[in-house]
Amino acid sequence: MNIGETTIIITGAARGLGAAIARTLASRGAKLALLDLAEDSLGGTLAACQALNAEARAYACNVADKSAVATTFAEVVSDFGAIDGLINNAGILRDGLLIKAKDGAIVSRLTLADWQAVIDVNLTGVFLCGREAATHMIRLGRPGWIVNMSSISRAGNFGQSNYSAAKAGVAALTTVWAKELARHSIRVNAIAPGFVKTEMVASMKPEALERMAAGIPAGRLCTPDEIAHACVYLIENDYMNGRVIDIDGGLRL
Repeated sequence: MNIGETTIIITGAARGLGAAIARTLASRGAKLALLDLAEDSLGGTLAACQALNAEARAYACNVADKSAVATTFAEVVSDFGAIDGLINNAGILRDGLLIKAKDGAIVSRLTLADWQAVIDVNLTGVFLCGREAATHMIRLGRPGWIVNMSSISRAGNFGQSNYSAAKAGVAALTTVWAKELARHSIRVNAIAPGFVKTEMVASMKPEALERMAAGIPAGRLCTPDEIAHACVYLIENDYMNGRVIDIDGGLRL
């Protein structure tokens, strides 16, 4: 599918991967619906896309809220006339050990609130947005695609019970949806980033960044633009379907 003139929804578009993907797609002529929790937080991404002469609009949306997702996606269709693609990128972290103990005494446990918050956004949010996007594509009789954001943590990562479970679920949803939606000319793929140099990661202490990079065969962290490049490939290659692509510098050899 050609990116130019297509209407694409990007969740979690205010910063990080979402913002980088938005800029890349804007440079290729896409019309963009930029979603995040607060509309005013999208100002920087919106301005960057418009500076590239892209038609773009900002929408406040909690992807874990069924009503908010339905309302926002309907607004996008009303504003743009269609939905051709979805980048399911919104996500949060609430890291913590399942059980933290010292000398046989329980110090803390991963809270149900932290478990549920990550599952709500990183897994249920992907489900709600994917379902809504596919609904509009089918009703409008248009081919389309969905790119979900998984993670190499789907294989299990220390201190990330909630995040790993959610990202493993996203990978499974990707395969299921690819099989179910192919009859409607809707393709579904996923990207599983390794360590990416987003604003949050870049703010870490230099020595911590060095230790992180040292464990990656490529010898450095991934850039957000490299994830955006992978998105472009998945959008444009019409035979790619049902796959989760690791972009990790060889970390999971």
